[in-house]
Amino acid sequence: MQLFITKRKNCNNKSMFDHRVLKHAMISIISLIIFSAIFFLIHVDTIIQHDDDSLHHPSSSSSSSSKGIIPQKSKESQTEIKLEAGVVRSTTTLTVSHIALNSLQEGNHREVEIMDNDDDEERGNTLLVAPINVSESERISWFRGKMHEFKILKSDKLAREFHGRVLGFFGNNNGCEGQFFMTWISPATSFGSRELLSVQSVFKVHPKACLVILSRSLDSVRGYRVLKPVLDLGFKVQAITPDLSFLFKGTPAEYWFHQLRKGKKDPGEIPLFQNLSNLIRLSVLYKYGGVYLDTDFILLKPFTGLRNCIGAQSMDLGQKHWTRLNNAVLVFDMNHPLLLRFIKEFALTFDGNKWGHNGPYLVSRVVSKLGRKSGFNFTILPPMAFYPVDWNKIDGLFRKPKTRSESKWVEAKLVQLTGESYGVHLWNKQSGRLVIEEGSILGKLVSHHCVICKTLL
Repeated sequence: MQLFITKRKNCNNKSMFDHRVLKHAMISIISLIIFSAIFFLIHVDTIIQHDDDSLHHPSSSSSSSSKGIIPQKSKESQTEIKLEAGVVRSTTTLTVSHIALNSLQEGNHREVEIMDNDDDEERGNTLLVAPINVSESERISWFRGKMHEFKILKSDKLAREFHGRVLGFFGNNNGCEGQFFMTWISPATSFGSRELLSVQSVFKVHPKACLVILSRSLDSVRGYRVLKPVLDLGFKVQAITPDLSFLFKGTPAEYWFHQLRKGKKDPGEIPLFQNLSNLIRLSVLYKYGGVYLDTDFILLKPFTGLRNCIGAQSMDLGQKHWTRLNNAVLVFDMNHPLLLRFIKEFALTFDGNKWGHNGPYLVSRVVSKLGRKSGFNFTILPPMAFYPVDWNKIDGLFRKPKTRSESKWVEAKLVQLTGESYGVHLWNKQSGRLVIEEGSILGKLVSHHCVICKTLL
């Protein structure tokens, strides 16, 4: 108090309002006002965005959120959605059939959970590759140190909703005419037009099918935006975070997975995600039954009538016997004994250092060992069914014809494919960087088997 009085006396010795003091004071006040206004606008915009996202991100309905079951279609609930500043919106009015309307608190909690989940995948997948040219013990040590970054190995809250969400999606009066599965263990941002074409081809051929994509990264706001063009057309596709502990439980892979999570298994030099995808597809068909497709497979005609079958990748034409099978397309009933044999082979012979050992070569080994053993009841389809073009010749589908004879070959090949093949495997590992040229075989196939064609070429 005394200090204040002393300062006041000193001020009286000068002009009460020095113009320099006033000038600085006015500048400070104006700056403060501008800063406050900007802060207020940003804060309000953030609240609006969070509120809007809580209405439009994919999650469980309030009536079934504990099980993660997708809500039934609601004709009364409608909303407008646009893509603006990262917020899901649209200028057209849509029936909310694939979007759950949670409260603001539930929505924000769920969004943070799945956005964190997506970010983890974005940061981790490209880094989680074991070092090469090291010993097995060194690789296991590396894996133990990185274990916490392998989010797919965790059975967290989101993963534990898996079974309920799958049952709710395929049931729940969804009118599914065929159960289809894909896996995606890469970041959501890498799910591009080629993969979206594969999804579209499913619905072009089976408009009332239901497709589950087992993916932690696509089970997110970002993943929802990737699939939104297909959802907006009313097709039934849902990305669901898999629970590997549940999928492998009660199978020969259960103990193998338990040892892997304890850091007692060598993951190998090949990315573990790739080998896990080989096991996931077997396990999900064993648990639920249906059709598994790789995301680089284009359907050309309905799978109606196909049951318990696997495709040959190559054949000995002289002997008329297959020489290699492939697991990019699998069609099996639930609990089929051949699937159990595949899973057992995976657990007993896993080798993460040999490409294809736990995938195409695995199914070939098992079927070869079975020979003519009865009780398995399955069919091996010729290469023309799923693999009409081998991996080392796939580039021919992407090139436009340059001569009259090449044009005739393209037309003849199109007739053959559309007549004899259920689909075409594009061998993305080989063709991922190829451009689909106008007038090429694939260009013509795309134009006839896409539902959002403008986004693909």
